Parts: sequence; C-alpha cells; structure tokens
Amino acid sequence: MSGVLINHKATSDISINCFGEILWDCFASDKRLGGAPLNVCLRLNGLGIRAKILSAVGEDTLGKELLEELDKRHINTDFIAINPDKKTSTVEVKLDAQGSASYEIVADTAWDNIGLTAALLEQVSSSDIFVFGSLVGRQQVSLNTLKQLLEVADFKIFDVNLRKPHYDIKTLVELMHCADFIKLNDDELYEIAQAMGSKFHSLEQNLEFIADKTNTANMCVTKGFHGALLRINGVNYYNSGYLVKVVDTVGAGDSFLASLIYQLCHTTNPQYAINFACAVGAMVAQHKGATPELSIAEIEKFIDPV
Repeated sequence: MSGVLINHKATSDISINCFGEILWDCFASDKRLGGAPLNVCLRLNGLGIRAKILSAVGEDTLGKELLEELDKRHINTDFIAINPDKKTSTVEVKLDAQGSASYEIVADTAWDNIGLTAALLEQVSSSDIFVFGSLVGRQQVSLNTLKQLLEVADFKIFDVNLRKPHYDIKTLVELMHCADFIKLNDDELYEIAQAMGSKFHSLEQNLEFIADKTNTANMCVTKGFHGALLRINGVNYYNSGYLVKVVDTVGAGDSFLASLIYQLCHTTNPQYAINFACAVGAMVAQHKGATPELSIAEIEKFIDPV
C-alpha cells in the first residue's frame, strides 16, 4: 500500500507515537479524557493505526482513573510515566453559545515534567511517525525531552495549538524547523507569520512564507467552519467545509489531524485526504465529547451521502 507519507506499508503495520499532554477536560457536569496528543492517538487507533501515547500522569486518583480509562479503550499505556511529585493535569473547559471552547490549563503538571528515558528513545527511533504539539513545550523538562526525541524521530508532525500564555514564538519557530509536516489553524498561521516578519495578507501567502522560512514542504491550515487548506510539496488542496449543527468543538481539530494522517498514510490522493479529514472534524463537532466513535463507512457516507 502506498500513501503520501508512507510507502509500501499496510495501515495496520504503521507505528505512530503521540507525545505530550494527557489530562481530564473538566466541564460543568462531568470530566472527559483530553489533551490534543491523546485525542489524536485515540482517533488513530479507532481508524486502525497503531498509535501510542507518550506522556505522564501523577501518582494520584485522577492519574489512576485516567490510566484505567485508557485500558478500557485498549490504548497502550507502557510509555505513560507516573510522577509521584506532580499532579495529573486538569483543564477547565467552557463552551459558548455556539459550542466553541475556551480552556483554563493548570500549570506544572505531570506531563510538563516528562523525563527522557532509553525506552522513549528506542520507541520513537523505531517508529514511522512522531506527532507532537506546542503546549508540551511550555516548561523546560518536557521541552528538553521533546528536542531529544525529535533528533531520533523519522517523520515529524507538529500540531500547533496556541493556548495563551503557554507559548513563545522563539520556541514555536524552533520546533517548526524540526518538523516535516505542520498543522495549525488560520488564526495561528497569521499570528506566527506576522511574528516571523511576514508582510503578506492572504492565507496562501502567509502559508508559503512559513513553509519557505522553515523549509517545510507539507503543511495544513484549518479554517473552522470554512474547511481547510492542505499543502503537499508546494501544491495546495482545498476543502470548503461541511455544514453541521455544532454541539461542541472540543477535539474536532485533533480528530481532523488524526484522520488526515490516516489518509495520507493510506492514499496517494491529497484531495481525498483533506475531504476525509474535514468530514471527521465536522462529525466530531456534532457530538458531545472529543472522541465519539465513528466508523470509516459512516465517514464515507457523510462525504458522499448519495
């Protein structure tokens, strides 16, 4: 099987690692598994790709509950460290009238302090794809571990998630230079491009500006309800989005990325890949929670209902 990212390898044989935050999203009435890397990992496994989460929890009740929930979902927990000195992460999530989420993220948690181990280095160096985000770079311990894992990773996908005040432009640009693929939303694109010195106004011009400055041939920009733009080796592919009734947007972008990775490993057709990813993002937004179960047949029917 051939794909844009992976050639001559069956989807079930592809190995992906997702590095970064795992946590409980705390809503007014309940708590749910969260963290962008974990959401990506869950969706990848749901689509049939072997993905593992590399992170840490505290030696506390919330950490125990998180690991138990992952076991129930058949997610490998071998590379989730248990930190006796730091708490399991929580995030207060608030939804506005349109279902858009805002986040209050507790600082200095277990996943901020992921130490480097020989096992982590071996796991990353022996796998096909390494997915990492920007939030895990907010504190030095995990950032140092990330930089060393990037040195041994094969294909590196950077999922930019800007959460004020948990980032700085210098670190973002450094991480973008390490990536083979960058995914971000349109607001993040404009903010970072301007900080890097762009004088352009259009999305495409700023995308090309960052691609040139960071020497990144593959990028994707999401545009909320208006779909996304995928750039593969200098060629742009567009999807204008799908009209749905939004329940909440939590995790929609993470499922979008996971679905895009799945398709780019599975197909040589970037246009279908971006269509598929936009469909999954829209379908997730129709549900409560970040990772509702979606079959490939359901997704394909959503794309082409006839």
